[in-house]
This record gives sequence, C-alpha cells and structure tokens, in this order.
Amino acid sequence: MTHGIDTTQFDPQIRVQDDLFRHVNGPWLRTAEIKPDRATAGAFVTLVDEAEAKVRAIIESAGDDPADDEQRKIGDLYASFMDEDRIEALGATPLEGELAQVDAIADIESFVQTLGALDRQRVGSVCGMYIGPDSGNPERYVTHLDQGGIGLPDESYYREDEFADIRTAYVEHLTTMLGLAGLADAADRAERIMALETKIASHHWDRVACRDAQKTYNLLALDGLKALTPAFDWAAWSDAASIPAPVLAEVVVGQPSYLEGLETLLVDDQLASWQDWLRWQVVRSASPYLSSDFVNANFAFYGKTLSGTDELRPRWKRGVGFVESAMGEAVGKIYVRTEFPPASKERMTELIGNLIEAYRKSISDLPWMSDETKQRAHDKLNTFDPKIGHPKNFRDYSALETAPDDLLGNARRAIAVATDRELAKIGSPIDRDEWYMTPQTVNAYYNPTMNEIVFPAAILQPPFFDADADDAVNYGAIGAVIGHEIGHGFDDQGSHYDGSGALNNWWTDEDRSAFEALTSALIAQYDDLSPEGAEGRTVNGSLTIGENIGDLGGLGIAYQAFRLSEPGDEPIDGLTPDQRFFISWAQAWQGKVRPAETVRRLTIDPHSPPEFRCNQVVRNIDAFYDAFDVTADDGEWLAPEERVTIW
Repeated sequence: MTHGIDTTQFDPQIRVQDDLFRHVNGPWLRTAEIKPDRATAGAFVTLVDEAEAKVRAIIESAGDDPADDEQRKIGDLYASFMDEDRIEALGATPLEGELAQVDAIADIESFVQTLGALDRQRVGSVCGMYIGPDSGNPERYVTHLDQGGIGLPDESYYREDEFADIRTAYVEHLTTMLGLAGLADAADRAERIMALETKIASHHWDRVACRDAQKTYNLLALDGLKALTPAFDWAAWSDAASIPAPVLAEVVVGQPSYLEGLETLLVDDQLASWQDWLRWQVVRSASPYLSSDFVNANFAFYGKTLSGTDELRPRWKRGVGFVESAMGEAVGKIYVRTEFPPASKERMTELIGNLIEAYRKSISDLPWMSDETKQRAHDKLNTFDPKIGHPKNFRDYSALETAPDDLLGNARRAIAVATDRELAKIGSPIDRDEWYMTPQTVNAYYNPTMNEIVFPAAILQPPFFDADADDAVNYGAIGAVIGHEIGHGFDDQGSHYDGSGALNNWWTDEDRSAFEALTSALIAQYDDLSPEGAEGRTVNGSLTIGENIGDLGGLGIAYQAFRLSEPGDEPIDGLTPDQRFFISWAQAWQGKVRPAETVRRLTIDPHSPPEFRCNQVVRNIDAFYDAFDVTADDGEWLAPEERVTIW
C-alpha cells in the first residue's frame, strides 16, 4: 500500500506539539496562492477543481456528440450559456416580460399573485419553500416554509455596526443593478428596497435559533398558516404558482414569528417598496444569465465585497455550474462510469462498518450515559443507512425543454421542472434512494429524517480516501469524515431524532443534562478562538456546535476504529501509525481563506475555520498527546480536566 504522507512538506520550524495544522501545512500555507476566482484554497478546493475539469469534458462531449436526448439537453444548456455574442446582444431585454408583470401590480392582493407566478421559477420570495420528510412522521412528505426575503447573507448584516460599510455597498449595488435593468430613479428604489429588507430582517430568527430542531418544527394546517398572515392570500399565491392544494394542506413553519412580522409589512403604504423589491428579485435571479454588465456588477458585490474574491470565474466554469444545477444527476450518471471504481465502494463499505462498530463500542463505554439511553442510541446506530458513490436510480429529466439559444429560458424552465418534481412528492411514498448531492460533489452529509449518511463519489479521492493507501491515512481522513457524518446523528440537534428519523426524545432527563453540560464546555472552547484574518472576531461556538461535535466525535471514533483494525506499530518515515493518523487529519484540513470570506463565514457558516477543525479537535483527544508526547509546556496542550469527550 502507498503511504499517503509526504514528510518533505512539513515545516521543521513549527513543532507538531505546538501547532499540528501549521507543522503539517506550513510551507503550503506560506506559498500557496488562492486562485483569483476563488475565496478559498486547500484540499477540498483542489478536488473540486479536478472534478470540475472532468465534468467539463463530460459536458462538452455530450454537446459535440450526444448519445441520447438527455445528453442533447446537457449540450443545449451549456451551448446557451457559452453563446456570449447572443447574450451580449440581448442585454436587459430578457427581463422585460417579468418586469412587466411587476409593473402591473395594483395592490397587495395582486402583489401576492405576481409573487406566486414568479415563485414557480424561484425568482425570489418572502419565504423559502421545500418538500421533505415530516420530522413528526418521517413516513410522509410535508411542505416546509422558512424565513426569506433578504439579499444580504444574514439578518445581522442589517443591524450590526461592523457591517455598516457592506450595507452602504449593498445600496450602491442595488442602484447599479436596477439602473442596468433600465429602471428610472434607481437610487431612490434602492433606498426603498434596503429599508424594506431591514424591516424584513428585523423579524428573522438568528442562525443559532434556526438550528433548533424542536423550535423550528411547527406543524400547521392551512387555517393556522392563514392565521399567521391574514394579508397574504395563500390560495391566490399557490394558484399563481401552479401549486396543487394538498401541498399547503399542512406545512411545517420554521419561524412562525417571522410570518407574523411579515404580516405587519403587507400593507398598502409599503406597496411601492414591495414592487421595487420584487423588481430586484427578478434582476438578481436573472443576472448570472444576462450580459456582462449585469454579471460583472453582480460579482463586484457578491464576489469581491462579501468574499474578497479578485476575479470572476471563467465563463466555462460558470457554464459547468449552470448545467450541474439544472441536470446534475444526468452529468453524474456519466461521471461515475469512469470515476468510481468498484474497489472504492468495497473499501468504503468496510470502513463504514468499522466506524459504526467503533461507535457501538464507544457508546457502551460512555461514563455519563445511562444503560437505558445507551440502548436507544444503539437502536439508532443500528438503523443508519450508508450510501456510497451515487444513487441507484438517477433523476429523469424528460420533462425539461431546452434550447441552445435561450439561456434565461433554460434556467427558468429547469427550476420549474425541479419545482414540479418537489411538489409531486406530497402524497407519494418516501423515496429512500433520493440523493441531495450529485456524485461529482466533493462533500458528504447526514440526513436526520432518513437517518442516512451519504458519501458522493467525488470525495473518495486523496487526501481523503485511497483504496490502496496506508490504513492510518484513510482512517485519519475519510474515516474521520465518516465518523463526522455518523456523529451528526448524535450532535446537539441530530440527537433529537430517533432511528426512524422522527423528532422523538429518546433520552432520560439526566442524560440530556449531562450531554448539554459537555456541549456547553465545547461551545466555550470555540467561543475563544479567533482565526487568522478575522481582525479579532471569534468563532460562534453556539452556531458551530453541531459541526464541532461532528469533528470531535468523528476523529475520536475514527481513531478507535483504526486501533480496532490492529495496525501494529511499524513506523514509516519515522512516523508511528498513530502519528500518521493525526497527520492525515491535518492534511485533510489544509486550507486558507480570504479575510473577507473569513468574516462572512464566521457570521453565517456552521463550520469552524480549517485551522480549528484541525487543532482544537486534537487538543481534546488523549491519543494525540500520547502519539506526540505533548506536555503542559506545548502550544497544543489542553489540561485533562478541560478536554471534552462526548462520544
């Protein structure tokens, strides 16, 4: 087997005992440059770039020589995006029809109807809507409604002093975009939009509250929904959006007080503001598919100002992204034929089995949990459903109509088809084979309502996974990723769901209290951490606690699984198996982030910065101290009584 660790890339000036992350990645951190069209660089980004190049070849081949109608559609989508001459010639004219719909609004009632008509293409709405398993009864689908309506990343951007410059830049951006769309008095309209969005944001729940699985589960019949927003005619809205009546018969409202607040804004004296806001939704949603003046202006704010990215992504990359958003699984079907060897699935199946066994042993040995709750935890663990590589059955795109010379039309139709696919779930059996990521996505996820862990083909590559690599390297990287996703089933929110996917309290009160004491200690650890480039801003431990539990439990359980594999003690390049395990973990988190993007992520991202996903986790794991003889004099030291072990 290959080793998987290049010791020549270590930084000899930084001791592993002081900073694992920079010891392993120091030379790369000093010399690697973030690509001008990216806000980040690192192991994940490298794999994304590699997958993107492979997908480009698939798409271009489908366009040049389509093997079937599905591939023809892939070619049409890409061709329409790459036809720059036509797009430039059209300018703002593709917006005319939708803007005319907004112009025709005469009152709040017709505003709601027009909003519905445009919602079908997800032009932008006051609420986000999706169909998913019912957390109260996961054997059926139910409609979910969440807060929406704002153009900045988070409600805090509208109120906190540190974002004052961004608010000013946002108003300038609105002015520019509305002007490009040919709207008179763009500056006045921009101010009205900002004032309205500020009011909308004032009713938003913060990110921490929105993570709460119990508080955000509010099952209402249609009458209950109407009672929250009497001024919003849900029947008129749904008719205009071609939404069948059963879809709104029962809904889960994530933030009921948001809808109550929205009701206070649906008044006649706000109508002009709502019209301008809806015009902005039309322009914003269409801007990636319009002429370069729209694209560049959109990037100037959302790319440069918010994330610090220097350059717009090349057109072919944006075209690939567009095709994937419209027909991702059709592309994935081709991708897995060459990029997912059977050996990868076999090895992953083995690793997942070992990780689940390690979790089982760890749960049995927990000193803070009663036998009663342990049994229920085992019951949940026994029902985990691992999915590896790709779905058994790929999505059907036969309903999608495409044309090589109609970019915005292609985009709108693709969304409408996806919307219809979602709406059709109501009243249908749960599709246990559905995936929420494509095979070519470099990521993984846990879905609590299906109690499933999902690993797309694209992440099953070095530095995360190599079927032929040293066990220490695989367990320290993909093993920890597997453990992380399993861990989400037992994090601060996932632990509220039982093995069937239902919100169900399977804990004793005493065990839940003990668990919350441990999570509080972990929150406090992360609250004190400030990453490089953050200008003193710290991690929000409450926002990131779920991912931090996933990281901590994932690595800790991966280590236990690694030891259960009986790796022996043979050193390679002077490194013991345990040392290689932790070094592999550090390699996987190799990454750097632009300062503006760091600030944005600290505000909205439930994940901690890369350096802390590496270092803060190992500081809590005793085996790391043993592997590298870490003492109280070292930078990575955390006193034993301060270390947190949850799972």
